[in-house]
Amino acid sequence: MIQSETLELLEWHRLCQHLATFAATKLGATAARHLKIPDSQTQSEQLLEQTKEIYQLESRLTTGLSFEGIQDIGDSLERAERSGVLAGEELLAIATTLAGARNLRRVIDNQENLPILTDLVADLRTYPELEQEIHRCIDERAQVTDRASQKLGEIRTDLRRLRSQITQKLQNILQAKSGAVQEQLITQRSDRFVIPVKAPQKDAIPGIVHDTSTSGATLYVEPNSVVPLGNQLRQIIRREQAEEETIRRILTEQVAAVKPDLERLLAIATTLDLATARSRYSFWLGANPPRFIQREDREIITLRNLRHPLLVWQQQHEQGQPVIPVNLLISPQIRVVTITGPNTGGKTVTLKTLGLAALMAKVGLFVPAREPVEIPWFDKVLADIGDEQSLQQSLSTFSGHIRRISRILEALGDEGDEGDEGDGGQSNALCPMPNSLVLLDEVGAGTDPVEGSALAIALLQYLANHAQLTIATTHFGELKALKYEDDRFENASVEFDESTLSPTYRLLWGIPGRSNALTIALRLGLKPEVVQQAKTQVGEATDEVNQVIAGLEAQRRRQETKAAEAQVLLQQAERLYKEVSAKAASLEERESSLRASQEVAVQQAIAQAKGEIAQVIRRLQKGTPTAQEAQQATNALNQIGQQYQPVTPAKPKVGFMPKIGDRIRVPKLGQTAEVITAPDEDGELSVRFGLMKMTVKLEDVESLDGQKAELVVKSKPAPAAVTPPPQNVPEIRTSRNTIDLRGKRVADAEYILDKAISEATGPVWIIHGYGTGKLRQGVHAFLQHHSRVNNYEPAEQADGGSGVTVAHIK
Repeated sequence: MIQSETLELLEWHRLCQHLATFAATKLGATAARHLKIPDSQTQSEQLLEQTKEIYQLESRLTTGLSFEGIQDIGDSLERAERSGVLAGEELLAIATTLAGARNLRRVIDNQENLPILTDLVADLRTYPELEQEIHRCIDERAQVTDRASQKLGEIRTDLRRLRSQITQKLQNILQAKSGAVQEQLITQRSDRFVIPVKAPQKDAIPGIVHDTSTSGATLYVEPNSVVPLGNQLRQIIRREQAEEETIRRILTEQVAAVKPDLERLLAIATTLDLATARSRYSFWLGANPPRFIQREDREIITLRNLRHPLLVWQQQHEQGQPVIPVNLLISPQIRVVTITGPNTGGKTVTLKTLGLAALMAKVGLFVPAREPVEIPWFDKVLADIGDEQSLQQSLSTFSGHIRRISRILEALGDEGDEGDEGDGGQSNALCPMPNSLVLLDEVGAGTDPVEGSALAIALLQYLANHAQLTIATTHFGELKALKYEDDRFENASVEFDESTLSPTYRLLWGIPGRSNALTIALRLGLKPEVVQQAKTQVGEATDEVNQVIAGLEAQRRRQETKAAEAQVLLQQAERLYKEVSAKAASLEERESSLRASQEVAVQQAIAQAKGEIAQVIRRLQKGTPTAQEAQQATNALNQIGQQYQPVTPAKPKVGFMPKIGDRIRVPKLGQTAEVITAPDEDGELSVRFGLMKMTVKLEDVESLDGQKAELVVKSKPAPAAVTPPPQNVPEIRTSRNTIDLRGKRVADAEYILDKAISEATGPVWIIHGYGTGKLRQGVHAFLQHHSRVNNYEPAEQADGGSGVTVAHIK
């Protein structure tokens, strides 16, 4: 009884009504409105898994899980079992339900990682043959079709023929007696075909009058010549009805034969619809799946930003006030939490929010709190909230509370009695702790404050031994001291803004609430001398306690500000770390891609070189090789080697080499001079002393810091040597020193660039285009780190501008 009272106090039925609006079928909505609370944690965990899997499934589907066609056919199944004959509408509903259930099973079977749902629909039998037979015999209007039986088809043919004869005769009468009829119309009265005849001329068309118009001016007459045909038509209609009933009876018997499987199908469909409603309601709430914890394993109850689901609904659908969330972080050793603070501060809402959260987790709903959601599985949720005055039963507020609390203690049972003795009310650690949640509003209120306070202390100490967790609201200051006498107690309070004389609805932990009645009374206009006299009556000790509490609240606010600032810094650090990590990963990926592409290119070059060498060897093996052929083969191999072997970078030259414009010293003459021509192949260069010019040997000069010049090694002249190009050849763009990388990936472009730069003897023009700029950035990054590139710059406007980069080779 007390558990049903608790559900009423927590307004559980309203939450169930909200849940029912998310159901897709009548059966699901009915099940949601009468939601059964599981008796074991295993059942709750299974329901939660169903909700999670539906949540995952609907996130994959574009239109969500469809329950189209599924109807409540329970009454039809009962009537079929009792040998009743089902109507066409009922049979059609059974067929559509079978099709809808089959579609549900198909959708679930086609998805992966849904073990709970897959197991649920594994035994689902949808009887496609029964569905097809019903659709063969019953059309979309729930009428028996002509093809249902041969006999019915023949009867329908006779009916159409007979109706045609009757219609034709009546048309002839209408034309022949047009002056006596009210209008050219054939209608029906009581399954008889009639024509409207003017009342004064009823004798013009002898027959049976089946009806009269409201004014009496028109008589609906069945002419005597048509009466035999009408009688015959009625007989055939009776035969048609009998045959239709026979067909529906046969179908009904087929339904009755599989009634247990169809009831199982309805139960599975209802379970799926209820799970879908839980999932959609949880998604609408922005809720998260709870995890059931064991407080004996030192796990903490964690409910951050917990919101009251009914207030969320009120805010969204009834333009209610914004919902203020509460934070509940309760250590495993805590058994009793006392919440203090002013009236209308949110104490009762906090109790109801926690109670609803515990029940929602039990029935498989997600909890409207921030992840992680960790809460014990309470076997009982018991509450005493509100006023239970009753004039009929002569119950006062205090009496009503005591009656309800007595029922709560009876529901808790006698477990934990051994913990009541020997330790001042503290429970023995070895005593098995019951797993119940108790919610008490204004404990001990409604009677003498001294006695009420003493009773509240005794009650809370008892509940600390006999309940898993108790949350109690109170105005008694004595209950605040329990925390300092028993480590199973904790204080909390609702915050109150004295500047606005209004509650903030925030729940503060570890700090008891202080009285604000005198402050509020003063700001609301009560005479100051009255308030001062009241403060004198309260006493200095209470005033000092309030000052201490005020100091603690100020300290808490400063800590919250610092914590918020630290959180901002932490988020910034995490964001920077993610950015750096992403860049490092990108560089590693780029390096890996480049290395892979280079390895592929090297392997391809090696394979190609081997193929060319093999061709040379095969040419030598054909016939008797001559010296000239051998020399040609040697030259071909040398060319292949020069083509595919990597170019060894030239070693940096050691020593001093004069250049045009340099200042040098000529020790033999004891003079410094300016170089006006570079050293030639014979090691001679021209210098100028003031107005004099002369030619000196390279070995006769040195740098200004005493460094000797590097001697020029004269190469042997080759036959038919081409005259070397003059010094300071102008940089001219040709097809050989131009590379087009447009359309290439950065990794491929780097390989092409590396090969071209290694073979280059002068500047290289690189066409990369504009595009998104990624290729140009990759090219510039590669050139910046290449050992042979001296510098690079955008090309002249005539050569492509910023769409082309010129790389100068060392």
